[in-house]
Amino acid sequence: EKPCLGKKKIQKKKKKTEPLTIVFYIVVFLVAVICFVPFWMIVIGSLSAESDIIQYGYALWPRNFSLDSYKMVFMIPARIVQAYKVSITITFTGTFLSLFFSTMAAFVLMRKDFRYRNQVAMFLYFPSIFSGGMLPSYLLVVKYLGLKDNIWALILPGMISAWNIFLLRNFMSDIPDSIMESAKLDGANDFQIFTRLYLPLSKAGLATIGLFTALGYWNSWSGAMLYINSAAKFPLQYLLYSMLANVQGLREMAAASGVAMPNLPSETYKMAMAIVTTGPILLLYPFVQRYFVKGITVGAVKG
Repeated sequence: EKPCLGKKKIQKKKKKTEPLTIVFYIVVFLVAVICFVPFWMIVIGSLSAESDIIQYGYALWPRNFSLDSYKMVFMIPARIVQAYKVSITITFTGTFLSLFFSTMAAFVLMRKDFRYRNQVAMFLYFPSIFSGGMLPSYLLVVKYLGLKDNIWALILPGMISAWNIFLLRNFMSDIPDSIMESAKLDGANDFQIFTRLYLPLSKAGLATIGLFTALGYWNSWSGAMLYINSAAKFPLQYLLYSMLANVQGLREMAAASGVAMPNLPSETYKMAMAIVTTGPILLLYPFVQRYFVKGITVGAVKG
């Protein structure tokens, strides 16, 4: 009789939890739809005629299908390809260097046998609260480092982040100390312990920080505006920004002179720019998604 009673209790619990599970999936589905609809409207807006956007606004399906905005974006394909190369170079180089130095700093700050780890942590934390601003950064990059019109001016300023170091430190602190102790007994030095043990065990944290850093480098355009003069070194974001500014400038000049320019897309051009710039990141995210949630939760919860 007792086993039968136990089975009945389990069945009752399942019956109680099933409606909650259904409600949970419905809520998650609605949230996913709410998040997807704006992106879908951007895609449709980029494929719509400029006159439809101005007259009717954004819709879930194009009234008149048009590729004028994409034709304008890729009017000079060589410039877009070159800008893609620059953005990819900046993103991969900056992300790699950022992860390399951030993980080493996190590994050192995680070590309990490092006497000055609290002082170093404060040294890293203090500048993240009080930033010097644009003018000191410009003087440092241009005058003292001599990186004017140099691709490294887009990589070095954003390479180290105190928040990323602390997140990785908290993530590495979750790794048992016995692993390090056993490795030392086997004769491994600190660098071998770091590269062969802690880095493979920190894949979730590395994927999380790598995604944050890559997004920051990919979406950055203000650095190019400050430090880059050569058009061949423009990243994709700044190139499209400058093209959009030129389009808006032509529209304003035409409106001031009383000349109509109906074939010059502006609103749809913005939508096409968004699709061109966010496409690679959307393709990258599914590969790091399984590490992302684990890395951000573990690294943020530990003190």
